[in-house]
Amino acid sequence: METGTPHQQGAYVAHATTDIYGPGKVLSAEGDFRRVRFTHFVATIRVDDLRAATPVEESEMKTWWQRKAELYGNDW
Repeated sequence: METGTPHQQGAYVAHATTDIYGPGKVLSAEGDFRRVRFTHFVATIRVDDLRAATPVEESEMKTWWQRKAELYGNDW
């Protein structure tokens, strides 16, 4: 995948048109789709339907991710 393609693996994102999904982290990128770990589920979303997370959303996701790692390690 080319450099400069939006929302690559590890990027913190949110849905561009709704806040129902909450913030998320891109798990993988393939073509026009991103596999995103949101707080309650994992979904495949078109890259055009995502936006960069705000600093507050990114902080929320990092805190959530840290809590899950403390509870379950890396096997969840």
